[in-house]
Amino acid sequence: MPSVKIKTTLFAMLLLCIYPMQSIARESSTDVNEQKIDEQKDKNTVVHDPNDKNESPETTNADIEPSPNSEDKNNVSPGNNDKKEDTSSSSSQKTSVEETSLSDQELAELNAALAEDNKTRNEDKKESSLSNYKSPVASAIQSMNPDMAVILDVAGAYFTNDNNLQTGGHDPTKSGFNLQQLEMSLAASVDPFFRFDANLVFSLFGVEVEEAYATTLALPWGLQARAGQFLTRFGRINNTHPHTWDFVDQPFAIGKFFGSEGNRNLGAEISMLMPLPWYVEIVTSAMGPYGSATNRSYFGSSDRDLSSPADLVYTIAIKQFFTPLDRFSIFFGLSAQLGPLPTGYDNRADIYGTDLTMKYKFDADTSLAFQAEALFRLRQYPHRLLFDAAGYAQLIWQIDKQWALGTRTEVGTGIDDDPLDPEWKTTRARYSVQGTYFPSHFSRLRVQVSIDDPRWRDEPIFATFLALEVVVGTHAAHQY
Repeated sequence: MPSVKIKTTLFAMLLLCIYPMQSIARESSTDVNEQKIDEQKDKNTVVHDPNDKNESPETTNADIEPSPNSEDKNNVSPGNNDKKEDTSSSSSQKTSVEETSLSDQELAELNAALAEDNKTRNEDKKESSLSNYKSPVASAIQSMNPDMAVILDVAGAYFTNDNNLQTGGHDPTKSGFNLQQLEMSLAASVDPFFRFDANLVFSLFGVEVEEAYATTLALPWGLQARAGQFLTRFGRINNTHPHTWDFVDQPFAIGKFFGSEGNRNLGAEISMLMPLPWYVEIVTSAMGPYGSATNRSYFGSSDRDLSSPADLVYTIAIKQFFTPLDRFSIFFGLSAQLGPLPTGYDNRADIYGTDLTMKYKFDADTSLAFQAEALFRLRQYPHRLLFDAAGYAQLIWQIDKQWALGTRTEVGTGIDDDPLDPEWKTTRARYSVQGTYFPSHFSRLRVQVSIDDPRWRDEPIFATFLALEVVVGTHAAHQY
């Protein structure tokens, strides 16, 4: 039986390649079937001009019974069934069929093969429709299944001075092994109107809700809002996480002005994409002024109550993006933040910043990127006004998909008798170089060497890091 099936299948394929399916459906392959069709045609003959091909026949599909070897009517075009061939084409097709007539056994086997093929197609369609069907319960369950990623950052470190002046909450801070963070990232669309994002950070001492906020998806006029706890979009580095950094530690300017965890708190934000020929976004936000690790330039660890909306911290930023050349892009930003100080009635602290990122892509895997950011701070204290500044500049060469090199320079000024940093009396500079190897998109090895030169100390601080990062799960794309 296998040989018969193979023979039948091969013959069917040959026949279908030579003759159109419509010819097989209309013409019989044996003398008996030709006689039946001729008899049926005689019963339904309509007198017409054989040379007039535009004349419509009076008979329909319902008037003609299909021949025994015709295919399923669902596989035949209705337009082909309604038309009649002219006399010359009909006779030529009959001659061709007679030359390749089938035996009764071969015809039966062909019909059986075609029927089996139709049955298989119908079963496939049924299975496809069942697999694509989702009940309301299943859809609701899927909406509660967010994209989730777990990110581990660990580092081995060596410092020549135990008092190493690291200012970042995720920085290596001691010689030996350091758990920089274990971050769990969650993201999901709540409905057509909101998206939810959260970042939970696990440390050796507990769990911290770093960010948890909802973002609108359907506001008009290029507007978007979010509410909850989030990192403010001041500058370039502040609202990023360690797995997006180009160096093992964060620039000390962020820790000096905002705190070890960066500037964040509970609040609300609204942004607008301007209708201009290039990318221009305006961002404004308001949030609480508390937190020694997130708002050290404002209320910090003070438990002073809010007395008016003026006691909130307000941030405004303008972000612009240009592509003057196909492979060259520029990102430029201006930021300002205003907040209260607990040093006296109506005392204020203002922080201003500017950032610039330029990137040239040689190809899909090779690029050279320059990034710089500068921050300036004004604080009102009784009988004096304090001013200081800090910033960094870095250059990253992405050699290919797996290798990158980078260098960074940081500078910060100091103030005599600064209530926040009494030791930081003069200029501090730090220089770092790094080499990074990416085994894949989900892992990273980085070596970094730095020299920290606080001018108020007699000797600089040398540091060496070997950092490992691994990522599992689905994580959102990083910002430009």
